[in-house]
Amino acid sequence: MTTQTIPAGASQGNVWKSIGAVLAGFVVVAAVSLGTDEVFHILKIYPPWGEPMHAPGANALALTYRIVYSVLGGYITAKLAPRNPVKHAVILGSIGMAISILGVIVTLPMHLGPAWYPIGLAITALPCSWLGGVLYSRKSGS
Repeated sequence: MTTQTIPAGASQGNVWKSIGAVLAGFVVVAAVSLGTDEVFHILKIYPPWGEPMHAPGANALALTYRIVYSVLGGYITAKLAPRNPVKHAVILGSIGMAISILGVIVTLPMHLGPAWYPIGLAITALPCSWLGGVLYSRKSGS
């Protein structure tokens, strides 16, 4: 029989809080991104759902607000993290980057829009989420 040493400050509750913090950041980014998309579809700034979006301006708009929302997600994740707020924001950004890379692989051959858009999402996911964590840490002094 072996004994397991739990590091100081670590507990089962903190693991769930960490998962919840990252999940909350992810849900916020996804919800506000899709909500904004829906508004732009309704306003006919974007083509109807399911149709390709080739207009560079519309794609630049989408990338711009997704960058802002990624920073927000990192900030929220850091705020909810039980400890190491920037580390939690980086975990969120890493998940976002991995999902975005998968999106690049899947969507590029489909020619749904300019190639730079999904690549831009993949490139910006991690640094934007990290920035949100840093902004929270500076504000809170942690």
